[in-house]
Amino acid sequence: MVLVKMLMEIDPLPMRGSKMMTVGKRPHIAEDGHRRPARGPTRQGRAQGVLHMYIGTPPQEFALIVDSGSTVTYVPCASCEQCGNHQDPRFQPDLSSTYSPVKCNVDCNCDSDKSQCTYERQYAEMSSSSGVLGEDIVSFGTESELKPQRAVFGCENSETGDLFSQHADGIMGLGRGQLSIMDQLVDKGVISDSFSMCYGGMDIGGGAMVLGAMPAPRDMVYTHSNAVRSPYYNIELKEIHVAGKPLRVDPRIFDGKHGTVLDSGTTYAYLPEQAFVAFKDAVTSKVHPLKKIRGPDPNYKDICFAGAGRNVSQLSEVFPKVDMVFGNGQKLSLSPENYLFRLTQCSLSGIVVRNTLVTYDRHNEKIGFWKTNCSELWERLQSGGAPSPAPSSDPGSQADLSPAPAPSGLPEYDVGLIAVYMSINVTYPNLKPHLHELAELLAKELEIDSSQVRLMNVTGQGNSTLIRWDIFPAGSSNSMSNATAMGIIYRLTQHHVQLPEHLGSYQLLEWNVQQPVSRRSWLQEHVVSILVGVLLVVFLSLSAFLGLYLWRKKFRGQAAYRPVGSVGPEQELQPL
Repeated sequence: MVLVKMLMEIDPLPMRGSKMMTVGKRPHIAEDGHRRPARGPTRQGRAQGVLHMYIGTPPQEFALIVDSGSTVTYVPCASCEQCGNHQDPRFQPDLSSTYSPVKCNVDCNCDSDKSQCTYERQYAEMSSSSGVLGEDIVSFGTESELKPQRAVFGCENSETGDLFSQHADGIMGLGRGQLSIMDQLVDKGVISDSFSMCYGGMDIGGGAMVLGAMPAPRDMVYTHSNAVRSPYYNIELKEIHVAGKPLRVDPRIFDGKHGTVLDSGTTYAYLPEQAFVAFKDAVTSKVHPLKKIRGPDPNYKDICFAGAGRNVSQLSEVFPKVDMVFGNGQKLSLSPENYLFRLTQCSLSGIVVRNTLVTYDRHNEKIGFWKTNCSELWERLQSGGAPSPAPSSDPGSQADLSPAPAPSGLPEYDVGLIAVYMSINVTYPNLKPHLHELAELLAKELEIDSSQVRLMNVTGQGNSTLIRWDIFPAGSSNSMSNATAMGIIYRLTQHHVQLPEHLGSYQLLEWNVQQPVSRRSWLQEHVVSILVGVLLVVFLSLSAFLGLYLWRKKFRGQAAYRPVGSVGPEQELQPL
């Protein structure tokens, strides 16, 4: 089985005229579980990503906003009476030979005729979408490695608010839920439970998206994402530093009911008011030479500056670096383009993941961030190359490992064992005293625990030594994730393992993986011993019972009862 990866180009969503449009966003849920209006405006910028999805036979094309905060994919239906004018024609079910409605059942809400399942979604800025559910073949064009698959999606009968006025046709929902396109593809077994997105930088469009696991860069910054706590992709944000100094706010301010939510369908980053005021004051105190001006929209009190220039690469000379500190102590550094938004000038807002590869590792419940040049990532992944790190003003911040296409031949899901065969150009007698050191070094270079690396076989061959290593899952687990296995194999195949001079150099001859061995219960593991014990107890019990029976029978024969007065055998008396 081979891991299926899908690459899609993400285009910047065009603006109408000079105004910023609002986008669909995640629902705002109050503490009591009811929906509430959003406290502030949500205006759309150029930071959103759109991909092209094809639905039906023959395929009908749609431009969809990639939204990790939505749990359903939907497009306008031909019968919709309250849908806006979007980029492409509406979906016509009658023209697709493979379309079928999702019939009404106990697991869904039904239409008024009780014949077809329905859906409804409301978002924070009070836009909404509702319609019926249908199933058809979906695909992502000829450049995608994923074959067309049947999937359930929404056919809109009504749009309100910003969903009505947006240029894109609909939403591609990547959130957690049965109707999510991610959950459907994972359940079919065509991809592993992970996806990644990368948006281009300021004034530059493009980017890439990968459905399924991909090798993780060595210096990717991770934070835990608690799927039980919230249906949204949350991160454990603890502090925000501006120019190296933490904001003077209570860290609990970032830890609301759902935590800090990472939502690809939202253009701007939203902070609690106390944190935003502290952030604004910290940034403006560092850019006092710049002239503060009014924003282009009188309806909003945007914070804008003039005099910073238009060269994005020089913004870091004027604006401070911002660090997001996660619960595990790791930091995601934000350059000015990650918190500034260019209009006529720059306003203090914007998407925080520009030129950042974001990996939503749902299987391991974590989210990773890695700075790179997202505008070039699509071409590099298509050509089989690796993306380069994003330009940085810090010379020491360049990464030494980049994402690359996954090695082929891996199972779609978990791996139980990786067998590695390598040749080292050192004779066996010279290498033998250093085998333990070699195992420790190999584990360190592969970023795994030394207990996971086991030497299985060593054979001398002239001036070289042939070695087989087995790499096991960590701890007591019987499997490792597909992404972890790919990362290990990638580092080996790309020779990222560096050996000291006295250990020579290695050549990877072969590698293969084995499926996890299902764990047996204690009863299953000891069933033979238990059966032998039971049989032994039964045998001993029967033997004891039989022996007792024979003994009692013999005793009774020796002491037989005689009636009184009966004549017994004569016995000779011995003289005194």
